Amino acid sequence: MIAKIGRSSNLFGTLSYNNSKMEKDKGEILLTNKMIETADGKYSVAQLARSFEPYLLANRNTEKHTLHISLNPDPKDNVSNEKYRLMAQQYMQDMGYGEQPFVVFKHTDIDRSHIHIVSVCVDEDGKKISDKFEKVRSMKVCRKLEEQLGLISAIEKENNLKSEIFKAVDYKRGDVKSQIASVVRNITSQYQFQSLGEYNALLSLYNIAAEKVEGEMYGYLQRGLLYFPLNEQGEKAGHPFKASLFGKNAGLPALKSHIGICDMKMKDHPTKPTLKAAVTIAMQSTTDELTFKKQLSEQGINVVVRRNDGRIYGITFIDHNSKTVWNGSRLGKELSGNTFNDYWNNNIKPDIKEPDEPKAKISHSKDTEDLPAEKPHPMFDIGSIDKKEDGLIEAFGGLLPEAQSEDYEEQDFANRMKKKRKRKRGQQ
Repeated sequence: MIAKIGRSSNLFGTLSYNNSKMEKDKGEILLTNKMIETADGKYSVAQLARSFEPYLLANRNTEKHTLHISLNPDPKDNVSNEKYRLMAQQYMQDMGYGEQPFVVFKHTDIDRSHIHIVSVCVDEDGKKISDKFEKVRSMKVCRKLEEQLGLISAIEKENNLKSEIFKAVDYKRGDVKSQIASVVRNITSQYQFQSLGEYNALLSLYNIAAEKVEGEMYGYLQRGLLYFPLNEQGEKAGHPFKASLFGKNAGLPALKSHIGICDMKMKDHPTKPTLKAAVTIAMQSTTDELTFKKQLSEQGINVVVRRNDGRIYGITFIDHNSKTVWNGSRLGKELSGNTFNDYWNNNIKPDIKEPDEPKAKISHSKDTEDLPAEKPHPMFDIGSIDKKEDGLIEAFGGLLPEAQSEDYEEQDFANRMKKKRKRKRGQQ
């Protein structure tokens, strides 16, 4: 199951988008939580919006107050409405939104059903509910729900797809050259790393090592890279192969060029704080190496530990979600190999502080206390929303997720909203 979380300042547009699916008989409301009920059980957009109004009127300074979550099981999962209700309730509870008003829509307009949850991320006192480590927590909740509801694991499926392309080298099977080639030719074009050491950490997952050679070897002058097969203990288990056998992208010049490009791309990579948060949480919630690795592996992150005579001198994290490789020290000095050596070998638990939560932008909106009772709050102003000929309301805030099966209508909405925001910024 894949979860996508989005936020915007347009509650009415988000509700309208989901309601439009029902108007086309391509959706239905499966569940409401702390929402004002109607006599016939049917809801209009305005009726749904009223349940959120007290929370938004109390809102202090959270600009993107509207929460729009999409939960997407694997297309092969046969999920009943009852399972969807349990999924939505458990997800919202575990993410800290269980006491919030929310409405759950089921969409059936593409070849897989999925649900959208609309809520607000400020509580009844107007205070923002913390979204610290949100992506990490969301992945953990998804894995938990997959197990509880018997759903196909998104991580296992992704790993199985990878294994079809990248199979670990087995030197006992023979034809080692072809085995190494199938990994090296693909992996260098897909992953980002910043050093030969990080590249080797990635290769080690597939029982391969790359070694830089400058000088004489076997009576010949060698300069470049050699690739070795490894056994289960990570030891060299066969003769080396020159990089030129695997194409120019496997050679030292191309590798240096790739590392230089990655240096620029990874300088402010958006994955870095998320990965650092995942590693920090895993360190704080585990006490040994095996459990630490297992917890991160469930989130699509491999850990490669480097030792010398039992002492840990380096640690590398391979995030398969973003296809990036990071030495621990690049994430932060407190996540270096020395820290893990002290923790796991000497039982010295590190004192690592959680990253500060990003401050919300203050929205300088009009004071709503002086508004007449019959005048709607600006956040619910229908007149400011453009309507298209097909009756769909084009203002849901660009919160729709990438999904396992493409919904082009959702993508079209998201693209139009991105263009609107760019035009507004340009006019300012």
